[in-house]
Amino acid sequence: MASEFSGLGIAYQGHFTRLKWHRLRRSFKDPLFSAGVMAEGFRLGASSELDLRVRADGGFVVLHDEELEGETTGHGLIREALPETIRGLTLLEGGHPPILSEDLATMLRTAHPDALLQFDMKDEFAAVGSRGMDHLAGYFAGAGSSIIISGADLDLIVAVKNRLPDLKRGIDPTNKLVDIYRDQGLKAVETDLRADIAGPTEPDTIYLAWQLVLQAAKDGLDLIGLCHDAGRLVDAWTFNLRSPDAGFDEAEARQFAALMALKPDQITTDEPIATERAWARIAPEAN
Repeated sequence: MASEFSGLGIAYQGHFTRLKWHRLRRSFKDPLFSAGVMAEGFRLGASSELDLRVRADGGFVVLHDEELEGETTGHGLIREALPETIRGLTLLEGGHPPILSEDLATMLRTAHPDALLQFDMKDEFAAVGSRGMDHLAGYFAGAGSSIIISGADLDLIVAVKNRLPDLKRGIDPTNKLVDIYRDQGLKAVETDLRADIAGPTEPDTIYLAWQLVLQAAKDGLDLIGLCHDAGRLVDAWTFNLRSPDAGFDEAEARQFAALMALKPDQITTDEPIATERAWARIAPEAN
């Protein structure tokens, strides 16, 4: 039964791998970016992730797309929308109102000490600007180990480091590394990843697509081990079961077992409970 599993993580070969609730979901049956699921994650001490977009006033809203019509009943660019407008909208999936950054700050006060919430910043530093940084500092300074901020724009992550040094930081070089892998080979991937790890963002966590991790390992480079040797954590994203109720098929079982053997610190999934349950069914075979 699903109730036997929390979706928090998996212990294997002396290593604990957290399961991160992608887009605040324990299951694809959950609505996107639900405050109720986030509250449950805070209660249990889960690792979860949400996307943030900057608003017209410099605050933020939990949405992925650049335009309101992508996920809500509204229209227009999110960066041009005021909070009072956004509060009057509902998400197309689930019918609940969007979560504003002010709501996040309030809810975080109730979080279990082990809870970790990833702010995946979808705007670049140029769009966030000084007002956005002031807002983050005003609402989340001192949140410490409860928040990790990630984003594609490294300038934004450096700005977070300088303004909010107590918050954790993450970078995702996957797309760049895939291109380097294709054009220059595996040694160039290693060189570039080492440079990112040693770079000015000083990341706590490196986000890598699980397919890249497995392909590199097959070709002789343990990307997770490289990051661990440098004192960094690794999140392998996003592993979703084709059939959550049925569990792993044969190919998924091989892939997930290979991934677990590399000891990622976290695996991103929209189905954490089903993934934990599926692993429990095959773990004796994997051992």
